[in-house]
Amino acid sequence: MPLSDVRAILPEDLLPQVRAIIREAALLALPYFRQGERTSARVWSKAGGSPVTEADVTVDAFLKVRLSELIPGAAWLSEETRDDPVRLSHDLVWIVDPIDGTRAFLSGDPDWSIAVALLAHGEPVLGHVAAPVTGTLYEAVAGEGATKDGAPIRVSAQADLAGARVTGPKPMADRLERQGGLAGTPGALVRLPRIPSLALRLVRVAEGLVDVGLVSSDARDWDLAGADLILREAGGAVLGLDGRVPVYNRREPIHGELVALPQALREAVLTGLR
Repeated sequence: MPLSDVRAILPEDLLPQVRAIIREAALLALPYFRQGERTSARVWSKAGGSPVTEADVTVDAFLKVRLSELIPGAAWLSEETRDDPVRLSHDLVWIVDPIDGTRAFLSGDPDWSIAVALLAHGEPVLGHVAAPVTGTLYEAVAGEGATKDGAPIRVSAQADLAGARVTGPKPMADRLERQGGLAGTPGALVRLPRIPSLALRLVRVAEGLVDVGLVSSDARDWDLAGADLILREAGGAVLGLDGRVPVYNRREPIHGELVALPQALREAVLTGLR
């Protein structure tokens, strides 16, 4: 979407207001978090067995009220809110993960985040990923670059698969190394610890700390959309193995295997994973 069109649909003071709301949301979540220990929040299982905590629900309810006040006409899609198909017919949609990396949050691992995106006609035009434990905030507006705590960020200059720093599911990394012709060689992939929050996995590619972020099947829009824009604006991309960018706000907001990378690594990584 052209920048002029983006600015036409966003209130002039939207960015600082969203920033303030996300920081408030972080303050709601943090009292439930205990680094290195189990959360103090109540925990139960959703249908399918994935965990949800009292903190997820609290942050979700807060964000829904406050973000909806900013743009009353925008629809809503969130991990912790019952899906309303009315979003499919709306031009503007908030996509939110109140706590991305719930298992990390409940076990005391600091790598969880709050992820927020605003879609316009299916494209992310505003993206925020907050890491509350470190007080870090990644942001992007379409066409205006990406920042970490207000400072511009950029993907790494890595252009060779050999020596690339990779994080994500081990089976995908094994496949990339094997099919990329690196298995057993001195220039094999540099395996980084897995980052539990998908949104953080993507923005760490955006800031150049990770060269390739791998994402297994079944990621949802709320895991990806905000971080996707941040990565795009930092010179990278989130891609399916067919080389296409994700499509958001579909009836089923579910995705297949994905990669997050600098554009210079696009062909080498996609070839290695196909």
